[in-house]
Order: sequence, then C-alpha cells, then structure tokens
Amino acid sequence: MCTSRDKPKPKGEKMESNFKTLIIDVIKFIFIQIHALFDCVVDFAFGLYYDSKAKKVPPVKNKLLLESTVSLAKKIRERQISSEEVVAAFIDRCKEVNGLLNAIVEEDYENALQQAREVDKQLKKNEHSKEELEKDKPLLGVPFTTKESNEAKGLLHSMGTLSRRGHRSEEDATVIKFVKDAGAIIIGKTNIPELNQWIESRNKIYGQTNNPYNTTRAVGGSSGGDAAIVSACGVPFAVGSDIGGSIRIPAACNGVFGYKPSEGMTSLKGIGLRKQVYLESMAESGPICKKAEDLELLTRVFAGTFLKTPLDTRVDLKNLKIFYQESSGDIRASKLSSAALNALQKSVKHLEQLTRSATKIKLPGSEYSYRLWRYWMTQEDADFAADLTNNKGRTSAGAEILKIIKGNGEVTLAALLKLIDADFLPQENPEWAKNITKKMKDYFLEKLGDDGVLIYPTFNSARYHNAPFFSPFSFGYWGIFNVLKVPVCQVPMGLDENGLPVGVQVVAAPNKDNLCIAVAKELENAYGGWVPPS
Repeated sequence: MCTSRDKPKPKGEKMESNFKTLIIDVIKFIFIQIHALFDCVVDFAFGLYYDSKAKKVPPVKNKLLLESTVSLAKKIRERQISSEEVVAAFIDRCKEVNGLLNAIVEEDYENALQQAREVDKQLKKNEHSKEELEKDKPLLGVPFTTKESNEAKGLLHSMGTLSRRGHRSEEDATVIKFVKDAGAIIIGKTNIPELNQWIESRNKIYGQTNNPYNTTRAVGGSSGGDAAIVSACGVPFAVGSDIGGSIRIPAACNGVFGYKPSEGMTSLKGIGLRKQVYLESMAESGPICKKAEDLELLTRVFAGTFLKTPLDTRVDLKNLKIFYQESSGDIRASKLSSAALNALQKSVKHLEQLTRSATKIKLPGSEYSYRLWRYWMTQEDADFAADLTNNKGRTSAGAEILKIIKGNGEVTLAALLKLIDADFLPQENPEWAKNITKKMKDYFLEKLGDDGVLIYPTFNSARYHNAPFFSPFSFGYWGIFNVLKVPVCQVPMGLDENGLPVGVQVVAAPNKDNLCIAVAKELENAYGGWVPPS
C-alpha cells in the first residue's frame, strides 16, 4: 500500500528541488575555486618574502643516526655499541642542527651522557640476560625528547606561555615515567605553540621552530619541535601528544611516522596541565619516529599498564577491507594538492592489489569536521582563559586586545584567536554535534568492523610560516579522528615537487591499533617511508 509519506513528489516540485540542489552545488564549486585561488595568492606572496631565505639541515655523517629505535636498543643490549656512543652521537647531531631549527628549547645533555655511562656499567656486569633486558628494559640506553608541555622531572614546563615562564616539573608524566622505566634517556625538551593550541610551533618564550626540509616552512603543532628533531636525526623517537592532530600534523610536515592510539590507551596525567589519568578524553600520547618498526614497541611502552589489547597480533593484510575517502568535503578547508591526492591514490592502489578490493566512502558529517572538533573541545576538562594566567584568574579576548593596544601584549596571535572564538563567536549546538558525531561513528564502526582500515588524506605539505592563519579550517582533516576517538597513524609517502613531505592517514576501529601499525609497515615497505631532509 502506498501511504501519503511514500507518494512520489509532483514533477514540478521535484524539478524545483533538483534546481535548488544544482544552484547549491554551483555556489559550492565557485567558493572552492575562489578559496583555491586565495591560497595560491597567499603562497605566492609568502614565497616572495621567504624563498631566498630557505635552508635545510646538513646531511647525516654518522650512519648510526639513521637507525631505528628497535635496532639501536638491540645493539646496546648486545653490547655491539655503547649507550654513551649512541647518546653522544645524537647530542652532536642536535648541536649541529638546532641552530637552524630551534626545535630543542631545553638541553639536558650532560645528565643524559651520565645516565648513558651508567647503562654501560650495568651492562658490563652481565647481571641480566639479553632476553630479560628486552622484556623489562626494551629501550635501554636509547635517547629521546618530549615536547615542553609533557612533564619531565626537573625540566622546564612553561607550556609556552609567559605566565609560566621558568616553571619546572616536580615529577614525570605517567607516560614519561613508563619510557624512562623502559630504559630510555631524555636529552631535552622541544618547542610547542602556546598552551599547545595551534598548528604551528611558536610562542613568546622560545620563538619559532623551523622545518628541516626547508626552514621557511612550518613544522606543525603542537608536537612540532619533536617531529622536527626526529626527522633531522637528533633523536630516534619522541613522546608526543594529540588532541586534534598534535602528533600527526607535525609528523606530516616533517615526513615521519606519528601515531595516536585508541581512546584510553595512555595515561594523560602530566600531559599538558592535566593532573589526572583521563581515559575518556579526545587526547592520547603517542610516538613520533622515523621507522614504522618502532611504532609497536613505542606504543606498548607508552601505554604501560593501560594497554587494552595486544599490538603484536599478526595481521594478514590480504584479508583486510580497505576503504578510502578523497576529501573531507568541508568547503572551508583548503583544496587538497595534487601531491596529497597522489599520495592517497598510490597507497590505495597498493593496498587494493594486496586485498583485491578498495571501497570509496564518505563519512557522514565529515564536512563538519572542524565544527565537531570545536564542540567536543568544550567538553574537555580545561579552561584556556584561566590557563593563560597560570590559573591566577581568567583573561579574555577583550583584555588581551587592550594589552596589545597599550603595547604590552602577552599572548600569541594563535592564543588571541582562540579567545576571540570562545568570547565572540556563536558556539556549536550540542544536540546537533552529538547527533552528527553518533551518525558518523556508527557508520565508521559498521563499515570498518574488526578487519577494515580507512585511508584518509593527511592534508597538504608544510606551508610557509604564518600561512596557516589563512586556512584554519583545514585542521578538520586531523581533528575528526580525535572526535571519533579511534587509532590513526600518519604515514610518510615521499616528497612533493617542492621537496616537502606528503603522507596519508591510516585509521582503524577502536582497539584495532595493530591494523594501523601493520598497514603503516606495509606502506613503508612499498614506498620507502621517511626521506632524509638533506
């Protein structure tokens, strides 16, 4: 029986509906082209200023610096090489490149060398077998860095904001403790944006961090200093954190691997200004590294007692279901470059050859990626306006603008824009955001299930310093997977025509982290992964 609800629309009404759809599509197309032209004009103008200033880090002389974390740890355990030699080599490299990069903002070199000597003394005693050391101290003697916002006992923790200048941590973040307990040695802290809230790493205490492939380009944020120094071979790995792409954006800009684990996989105590574990946050701590073989070990160490599911479960790639999406659909985001699309297409084509299938999909609501992330950030336990004062009150956009007018501004432009967004702009409708998020996550889980991965654009290569201010909505390409709270890995896929890294994101269902890692390894095998900046 045909009810009134089932009756087809009259011909005239249907034509009117089709015409409206056509008009909307034409308007969208025009907007996208104007936006693309605007981006070209911005890049051209910035290029006129910056291109003659471009530099890159010098070539690596010590081949030890090119090795993976896994390889270095094994050689140290087996006494093929001393921890002191490894740590000294990486410190020398940091000294060589940091003048160009400004990635490391606090050095702890002497303490690191002393710890390395102690490791070597313990190894000479032969009190533990190699097998015991691999199990209990899998990172023994290997150097690392972490972003300045992650607490490390005795080291600076200003969060890049003037109100906290000189503040030092009294204890390690839980994740940093796990890494140290695994035997790794911290050699320094790295640069961030103010309070971690921007996609570039710049603040009024430490200044700006430069890209190792081209110093006129941004390194991403908020783990920008970490990704830059890893890519430049200053450390084999770094401890990052990611609430909206803060690992994956810098990893993409600097051509390395960056991994955000599943929700609740890592403790957030001591990450940023958090004093609790927070297992239901959009944020996670995760590794930044040059080699895919490091992802499994580092994620397992970072998770520690919070590890939910085995990461070493064998994955038969031939049985995977491959899905891909070519853009978010957000017309406010910048248009994807041909290099970014080519990276996506290459990865999909390779995986399709392995699995015999690859399905193009569109996550319902992905066109609202930025707006959804913006809403869910308001549900995190944080008060940006109070944090800017080191919790000695609350500032506001108006107060900070007045300070700037008087000539004594204290916050970065990125921080000011965040205050303006919160104080003056309409906020997202909670009911709407929750409904769209649920629909998207239900669709995502139904499609991927236990044996599917989604290949998604990481977005374009690193832009000139400050250019991201002209395209803030592109951030949705990363933030949407924090909203969904799923595991996601940025995988380097070579360089574009300007010699800058491009990549793709590999996404899986919650607690299917092993699928992300397995696909990351496969794509590295196929396309080479990290390319040295020099």
